[in-house]
Amino acid sequence: MSVNYGLLRPQENGMVFSVKALAGNGGKTSLIQGEEAYVRRFWNQPISARLYADIALAARYIGVTENFREVVDYFKTPEDETPAGFRLEFIAEADGVVRADLVRDIGYDKNGQKRPTKLLFSADSANPYEVASIANLIANLTCNPGIIYDLFINNPKANAGNKFKTRDEVMSEIGRILGPGVDISVELNNPFESDINKVLEEAAKFREILSPYRVVIKVPHTGPVNADNVQELLSGDKKFSLKYDQGKTQDFFRGHNLALALREHGYRVNFTLMFEPYQTALALQAKPYFINSFIRHRLVQSQEIERHLELYRTSGDHSFLAALRQFFIEKDYLPSGAGQTGLPEIKAAAERLLHYRGFGPGGEGRDGLDSVRHNLRILKNTNLPETRLIICSMEGETMYPAIDKMLTEEEFSSMADRVVITAEPEYLARFTSTNQVVSYQRRFMNAASGAK
Repeated sequence: MSVNYGLLRPQENGMVFSVKALAGNGGKTSLIQGEEAYVRRFWNQPISARLYADIALAARYIGVTENFREVVDYFKTPEDETPAGFRLEFIAEADGVVRADLVRDIGYDKNGQKRPTKLLFSADSANPYEVASIANLIANLTCNPGIIYDLFINNPKANAGNKFKTRDEVMSEIGRILGPGVDISVELNNPFESDINKVLEEAAKFREILSPYRVVIKVPHTGPVNADNVQELLSGDKKFSLKYDQGKTQDFFRGHNLALALREHGYRVNFTLMFEPYQTALALQAKPYFINSFIRHRLVQSQEIERHLELYRTSGDHSFLAALRQFFIEKDYLPSGAGQTGLPEIKAAAERLLHYRGFGPGGEGRDGLDSVRHNLRILKNTNLPETRLIICSMEGETMYPAIDKMLTEEEFSSMADRVVITAEPEYLARFTSTNQVVSYQRRFMNAASGAK
């Protein structure tokens, strides 16, 4: 039985059309010899009346593109199916030839069916055992060296029996588990590598393991950090001598240019480490496939800044501003040598920051989602229809429910298909349940067991 999850709405179209009906159209349209088995993979899929009419008008012969064949063959797609993660498009060629192509689109399940919701989910994990339980529910997976090595390979509890020893082994297994419908975002080990050929060599290794269809290269913003000064973050007190917005122009735009270079070589890019809304418009100039809104640490830091200011306002005790100055140094708002920055300057900077984040009474940023709202407003007006926003870095009882509720607001409901929510699988799992589930199961199972 085939179920239509949004490819078209039969009740609105009055009649369901298919390519198969065209192929039997009085002999006018026929299948290209040698491509019949490929065409039969989609010819029963429902298409709109308008598309049916367009193909009928243009097609004497129906076939598939070379890319269609490559996709189906690469993923060893079962007979008479098209793989998840691709939408069907038709290309009119000369001499009455119309060819079907498979275009990468993680909004689609197998056989041209759209996923159940426009909003998509992702997992932050490199643990194959953990990924397996959520594999059929997500459209993307994100990982970086920390997730791969610290949280899995070098974690005896996660990497049971030390079965997986290398990054490539882990990525190969995850690719096998997830199948064709899930993009996999993997981060470069060294974003400061100056030799673009070495960067492309690393990216090509990921592409070999995961295929060109699924691999997405994560490129981080680098700010003022470069190959010469990155050692400051790795030795001594690991603090940075420059303020986050002080440095060389070429360093600030390194990530942007690296993303553009990878795109020129055919890679899709996940441009990551976006915390403040003002990063977005310039990040989009790099034509990324994904941009990000990191929300957890930013919200927690806003709350801590507000707490320090409130303690100072109610007490007049300047030690709270001094503590706020130290907090700014610890969280890299200020460089390591800023310990003598004047307290009035600290107070003004904190107030300016909270005002920008909409953190006043009743402000849009009280839930920490002002950056998400800003980014969706910008995405709505871009010329990058395939670019999606990943909402990431969340914790606690309120963050996911707040995002879920925000996406039902009238302003943002139309943007749901541009959003991917990503978190650790165990965090997302919490929001599949409520207290009433337990209550109901108690009553139901006792009834089913014959308890009085």
